[in-house]
Amino acid sequence: MTDSQKSDETATDLTETTASAAVDAASEAATTPAAEAPVDDAAESSAPEGTEPESSAPAAEAPVENAAESNASSEVSEPDSSAPAAAPRPAPSPAAFASRPKPVAAPAAAPVAAAPSTSLAEASKWGRVEGDGHVFLTIDGAEHPVGQYPDVSDDEALAYFARKYDDVVAQIVLLEQRVSSKAPSTDMQKTVTHLREQLAERNMVGDLRSAEARLDELSTQIAELEKAEKAEHDAVRASELAAREAIVAEAEQISGQDPAQTQWKTSSARMNELFESWKAAQKSGVRLGRSNEDALWKRFRAARTVFDRHRRAYFSQLDSNNSAAKSAKEKLIAEAEALSTSTDWGFAAGEYRRLMDQWKASPRASRKDDDALWARFRAAQDVFFTNRQAANDEIDQEYAANLTVKEALLTEANAILPVKDLGAAKKALQSVRDRWEEAGKVPRADMGRIEAGLRKVEDAVRHAEEEQWQRSNPERKARTNSALSQLESAIAGLQDDLAKAEKTGDQRRIKAAQEALEARQAWLDQIQRSASELS
Repeated sequence: MTDSQKSDETATDLTETTASAAVDAASEAATTPAAEAPVDDAAESSAPEGTEPESSAPAAEAPVENAAESNASSEVSEPDSSAPAAAPRPAPSPAAFASRPKPVAAPAAAPVAAAPSTSLAEASKWGRVEGDGHVFLTIDGAEHPVGQYPDVSDDEALAYFARKYDDVVAQIVLLEQRVSSKAPSTDMQKTVTHLREQLAERNMVGDLRSAEARLDELSTQIAELEKAEKAEHDAVRASELAAREAIVAEAEQISGQDPAQTQWKTSSARMNELFESWKAAQKSGVRLGRSNEDALWKRFRAARTVFDRHRRAYFSQLDSNNSAAKSAKEKLIAEAEALSTSTDWGFAAGEYRRLMDQWKASPRASRKDDDALWARFRAAQDVFFTNRQAANDEIDQEYAANLTVKEALLTEANAILPVKDLGAAKKALQSVRDRWEEAGKVPRADMGRIEAGLRKVEDAVRHAEEEQWQRSNPERKARTNSALSQLESAIAGLQDDLAKAEKTGDQRRIKAAQEALEARQAWLDQIQRSASELS
């Protein structure tokens, strides 16, 4: 129920209570004995001419909250035939008679006539007036005394008690409107019961059975409205229960993750969001019943407890691992810093490679610590390699003259190529080699280029020497001669086979002999060319 609905319902209940209290007060005043309301006060019911009359709207047009006030403050007097019909003057109620002060004697004036009640004709069907304002109600064919309104006309007395009935009907109409508009049904049945009690008092004139029938219908409609409200409430409650279940289930899923695989930052933020959602549901959501809420809260609290325990254990272990990683890397840093001033360039460079391999194999510390440790390790390396580079640069300046000499020797060696005279080429190359060694070292940046150029010439001379050996190899010559003899013998035999096949005219044998002869002849030609190259 929203705040505006609660306010409307409170205002309606207050209106009904006020109207009921006013009707009861008017009823009590109407049944007061005649001795308590002096007869001579009746003259006060007519105000002097020119005085502003008290306003009284018909009961059917006035709001419910004004109905009781109208009953208690105004009554309709008998019309005066001598007064204009268009100027109604209401007569005060018995309670007003007792409360108003005595008027000062004034010249007699003709009373102002009041218009008869609009429900007077209808009221006469259900009631009558007898004697000095005694009013009776007819219901189910039997009469019941309603009350007395003394010292007024019969129509005024009847109209007074008819208006009490109209007040009840007005409240019934208001209640019917609330039911029709599907207003919250809180206290509606209480209102029906209260109106029934008023009708049961039989202190009004009207169609009470009709009013009771309308109340019966209202009671049924209100029951249906309450049933619909309950169904809606149950649906909202089921939805709220499902939402709470979803919160708990997600919290349990997060807490059930493998701590080693959990993204703790994301999971912690999500767990906090779930807790805020739970608090918001507790504050403004539909109540689920103590048993349901307690059971869900226990599950949710248990999931959060497990998650917090895993998180603390994980970060405790992480801190321990970080400490071990920092300790191991600090030892490597100490070794690297000790080597940073070494001038044994080869040994120290090898040690730095070993330390780098160990660093890569070591576990990582926290990002902040690991970055700081790496900066220290790298700084020690930079010191060493900067010193080595400075030393190499100094050496390179000393070797610059040697480079000029070796470049001239390399030009002289390239003139040997291509090798035409193997003996002369070998002699020239040996001369270049001797002077090459005497020239000394060259700068490191040019060492690879210079050495590669000399190796090219050396490889060419060595290849020419191998080719000459192959041509003069006695074993190879003997194998070549043996192959020639065998092929020549085979070719002679194939020629005889071909001649025999031609005599017989057997084409298949002729073709086979020709193909074999051609193959052997090709082999023979190739071996003869190789033999000529060796000679």
